Amino acid sequence: MDPLGIKGTYSFDPRVHGDQRGSFHEWFRGDDLRAVAGHGLNLAQANCSVSSKGVLRGVHFADVPPGQAKYVTCLRGAILDVAVDLRVGSPTFGQWEGVRLDDRSRRCLYLAEGLGHAFMALTDDATVVYLCSEPYAPGREHGVHPLDPGIGIEWAADVEPVLSDKDAQAPTLEEARRAGLLPSYQDCLDHYAKLGLPG
Repeated sequence: MDPLGIKGTYSFDPRVHGDQRGSFHEWFRGDDLRAVAGHGLNLAQANCSVSSKGVLRGVHFADVPPGQAKYVTCLRGAILDVAVDLRVGSPTFGQWEGVRLDDRSRRCLYLAEGLGHAFMALTDDATVVYLCSEPYAPGREHGVHPLDPGIGIEWAADVEPVLSDKDAQAPTLEEARRAGLLPSYQDCLDHYAKLGLPG
């Protein structure tokens, strides 16, 4: 697993074994994640979404603690998967990292609690699965507008974005900060430290 530029994000390129029958790969290993993140992923929920080309989901995040870490891969088609640092006080606050996930490379992306997550489907029937450390809890879930120029995510220029009403009405990063919706970097660091303690 390779760390990206935002603390708490890691990219994983699995070894894919293929022959005339098809292919096999390990897309998640808890010991590999623990080695780089300092703690494992408490698997509480697994999600699958299927999206038409251009569908843009996010930027979603949850209150910390407990937050919601995610481990994401694309089983069919291709997406641009994006992590946004929403942790107020972080040295990379407001920055984003984009990784192409597709059914050829089988690359995966891990996002720690407190980071925002979004993706755009680059193909029709883009099928995305992700493991979550906490179950969905509507009262703790929030969003930031994925087209906020203050963040400046470089979505695919040749794809028209399609947003849900909820995502289209989400606040900008600055509006979310002023409203006190964003997690603090220190709260996230404290939470990560607790996760690393022996159970």
